[in-house]
Amino acid sequence: MTERVVLAYSGGLDTSVAIGWIAEATGAEVVAVAVDVGQGGEDMNVIRQRALDCGAVEAYIADARDEFAAEYCMPALRANGMYLDRYPLVSAISRPVIVKHLVRAARQFGATTVAHGCTGKGNDQVRFEVATTSLAPDLKSIAPVRDLALTREKAIEYAERNKLPIATTKNNPFSIDQNVWGRAVETGFLEDIWNEPTKDVYSYTDDPTFPPVADEVIITFEQGVPVAIDGVSVTPLQAIQEMNRRAGAQGIGRIDIVEDRLVGIKSREIYEAPGAIALITAHQELENVTLEREQARFKRQVEQRWSELVYDGMWFSPLKKSLDVFVDDTQKYVSGEIRMVLHGGRATVTGRRSEQSLYDFNLATYDEGDAFDQSQARGFIEIYGLTAKLAAARDEKFGNGVDLGTSASLTAGAL
Repeated sequence: MTERVVLAYSGGLDTSVAIGWIAEATGAEVVAVAVDVGQGGEDMNVIRQRALDCGAVEAYIADARDEFAAEYCMPALRANGMYLDRYPLVSAISRPVIVKHLVRAARQFGATTVAHGCTGKGNDQVRFEVATTSLAPDLKSIAPVRDLALTREKAIEYAERNKLPIATTKNNPFSIDQNVWGRAVETGFLEDIWNEPTKDVYSYTDDPTFPPVADEVIITFEQGVPVAIDGVSVTPLQAIQEMNRRAGAQGIGRIDIVEDRLVGIKSREIYEAPGAIALITAHQELENVTLEREQARFKRQVEQRWSELVYDGMWFSPLKKSLDVFVDDTQKYVSGEIRMVLHGGRATVTGRRSEQSLYDFNLATYDEGDAFDQSQARGFIEIYGLTAKLAAARDEKFGNGVDLGTSASLTAGAL
């Protein structure tokens, strides 16, 4: 029986050529798998037919937009997932859902190998292959660009020689990956980190320098998930799409970062994530109102580790699953409304309210009606500072006290 390979298929030049390239190099039949995670572009049925026309024996199409939004974007939102505190894991969270459908197709069509179009320099090769072995340890992985010497020039020549139904061009200077959570752009002149991004780099966001009139929005959350925008019920996918539209119109969510890749190199990336940045900003502020102090402090440590694990391709790892349990527990009371003003590249929170709020007006106010017993403060400070006081006394005793020096601006007798 002829072996089969399932290929993560985008419909572009490289993966279209990879269908025949894999078949010739390995003798296997190729099953093309295209997964819609909200990347837009061509109709998925057009992509399916192109895969078949390029030699695939089967073409598996999955509309995973709602699944991606609910099961991958929402966990990232609840975890405030931001690699290096800036990148909302646009590509990293899409790879696990794509791999899930690759493995499903492999089981359905009797394949023994999964193939992807990643190079040997990036993070995605790790994300695809580690996720594959985490879901199906028996499946092998190959990467035509990395393992079978499929360069861009060879892809163009192969497509033209075999008259494949795909446009061939060397003009596109960028490598682009996008989905409903955001858009990633790299390579080309962006590899010189002194170069400023040009206007043609951006697609999801308008120029924030000349914004339209400010846009006020109220986002309603239930247990950390947006369920309504301006009082209108939304699904997770609809929430992201609506905030992409409105925050994108204000130029919110543009990110220019030099990041540390898993493979050890630093890489300059441009990201656009208007909906993700606006929603994370709102979610963080609602947590400020509803999470207990120590829980919130520890969650920030968990968020950093969670983001690193996801960036590094460990979505299905035991540690990430354990951290998910903690994050889920923290969201029990993260319900309420956040009012934001979107304008000129910024999402600014202007109001928050929640029935589960830990903010007590009577404790916080400095006006009449203050319920905070200030007489307890002196004893609290004495106990809180006791260890520091004892340590300072010991330092003084052994000549290690703080050298206060003499301020140049003070003279004897100065008032």
